[in-house]
Amino acid sequence: MSLNALGLAEAAAGIRDGRLSSAELVGDCLKRIDAVDRDVEAWAFLDRDHAMWQAEAADDRRKQGKPTGPLHGVPVGIKDIFDTADMPTEFGSKLWAGRTPRRDATAVARLRAAGAVILGKTVTTEYAYFNPGKTRNPHNPDHTPGGSSSGSAAAVAALMVPGAIGSQTNGSVIRPAAFCGVIGFKPTHGLIPRSGALLLSRALDHVGVFARSVDDAALLAQILAGFDEEDPDTRPLACPPFVEVAASEPPLPPRFAFVRTPAWQHAEQATAEAFAELVESLGERVSEVEIGQSFDLAIDMHRTVMDVEMAHNLQRDFERGGDALSDVLRALIERGRQVPAVAYMRALAGSASLNAALDGVFDEYDAILTPAAPGPAPRGLDSTGNPAFCSLWTYLGTPAVTLPLLQSETGLPIGVQLVGRRGNDARLLRTANWLAKTLGKRRRGAAAPAKTGARRAKTGSSR
Repeated sequence: MSLNALGLAEAAAGIRDGRLSSAELVGDCLKRIDAVDRDVEAWAFLDRDHAMWQAEAADDRRKQGKPTGPLHGVPVGIKDIFDTADMPTEFGSKLWAGRTPRRDATAVARLRAAGAVILGKTVTTEYAYFNPGKTRNPHNPDHTPGGSSSGSAAAVAALMVPGAIGSQTNGSVIRPAAFCGVIGFKPTHGLIPRSGALLLSRALDHVGVFARSVDDAALLAQILAGFDEEDPDTRPLACPPFVEVAASEPPLPPRFAFVRTPAWQHAEQATAEAFAELVESLGERVSEVEIGQSFDLAIDMHRTVMDVEMAHNLQRDFERGGDALSDVLRALIERGRQVPAVAYMRALAGSASLNAALDGVFDEYDAILTPAAPGPAPRGLDSTGNPAFCSLWTYLGTPAVTLPLLQSETGLPIGVQLVGRRGNDARLLRTANWLAKTLGKRRRGAAAPAKTGARRAKTGSSR
């Protein structure tokens, strides 16, 4: 196996035990980038000499017997909305070209404290909204990688880097992870601090992670989670042992609530057929559940909150940006400026009652099972795809993870999204691990599935 194909935990263990060096690992990742990134274009900023300097410094530290962290010498990618004191942070906008912050975002600082090598900055859509960047889908460059964390998802999928971080205000972690065929984890709102990251919506912004296994996603989450006095939505609570819980066997086989959600009207035939097969294969472990009409307006309420808060937070750039802002972003801001205050306050308050309404579901089921996107990545690069299957869970602030368990007939991934109760992030990752491993075992012992609009894919990458 090439070193660039190693997962985060596996690479960290190899460096810790002296079986490989950080310089070797980072060098292999850079070779991979040289080989494939001309077709994918996942990176907004990459300084090869600086990456190797970090790797060599990590190797020197280990040789000197100094303490090492859980990601010592392992490269990670950073979405270009997180401040990095040694690299530009440009938000995917011409207005901020060349901007180099004075200090790291909290998430970046915690990765460095864990020993990670910050390989470079990954492409984001403009201001982490809908206007696409240059990145293409690694499975087929004629298709979108999703957004807004386009580069992070594509870089992990194309084996350029074993892990990366991104953000989600609507569907910006789950959707690109599903389109690119990797693990994407959006934690409970406020679990990972957003200090030093582009502020779009305090009520909706989440920091998320990308990896090629659930265990690696758990490792990133454990490193990043925790209280930060600069983020008012974090809380001074003990961090759950994500790695230990995610890798453990559930005391009982999990039960899943298959929820179509108000977004089901957007589901493509391939997704409908694939989920019918998935539900059939899970048998008694899954039941179809209706969550009620009270959720029908949740997507609209999400849009109201996002429009207003983005209009407020991007006001300065809107006023001075002129033609440097895309038409789609200007339209969003103009729309947000027209929303009545009473409508915004109603939308902001609506999530609490809907979360309470889900308690009954989570009392009976370990996770909600639902699509991550309407279908596989759409053809074309002028859109990042429809985020409708993510909007509800972003609005509610619930943890969500997508697994690359399904595949279209054209070979493009279709993500399976699992949603958990707020605060039950570690248990959700344990359930996700169980599902990936269980379906993998069944598939290895079964005949090939019949061809339909979609087929179940191998799950080795989501171990």
